[in-house]
Amino acid sequence: MSSSLLALTGFVAWTILLLLILAVQRVSVVLAGKKQAHEFAPDGSDVSPFSNRLCRAHANCLETLPLFAALVLVAHISGQASITEPLALWFLAARVGQTVSHLIAASHLWAQVRFSFFLVQVVIMLVWLVQLLRVA
Repeated sequence: MSSSLLALTGFVAWTILLLLILAVQRVSVVLAGKKQAHEFAPDGSDVSPFSNRLCRAHANCLETLPLFAALVLVAHISGQASITEPLALWFLAARVGQTVSHLIAASHLWAQVRFSFFLVQVVIMLVWLVQLLRVA
C-alpha cells in the first residue's frame, strides 16, 4: 500500500477510534443511570469538558477527512500519486497531533499547539492542490 493510501486508511481508523471512545463514554453514562440515550447534547458539553473536546475533535476529523481523501484519490486516479506520497504520513501525524492536543486541554497554549498542527495540514493540502492543478 502506498504512503498516501496508508495515511488515508490511518485517518479513517483514527476517526473511527474517536467515535468508539465517544460511544463507550456515552454508553457508560447511560448504564450508570446518569442520562438516557436520547438526552445527550450533540457537542458533549452536558457530560464533561473532556467529552466536549472529544466531540469537537471527532467533528474536526469529519470536516477534514473528505478534503484529504479527495486530494489523495484524485492524485492516485490521475496517475499523480507522487504528489501526495512524500507528505501523506506527515499529514496524518499532524492530524493525530491536532486531536491529541485538543483532548489534552482547552488552554490558550494548547489551542496554539492545536492550531499549529491544523495549519500544517492546510498547507500540505494547498501544496497538493496547486501541484495537481498544475499537471491537470
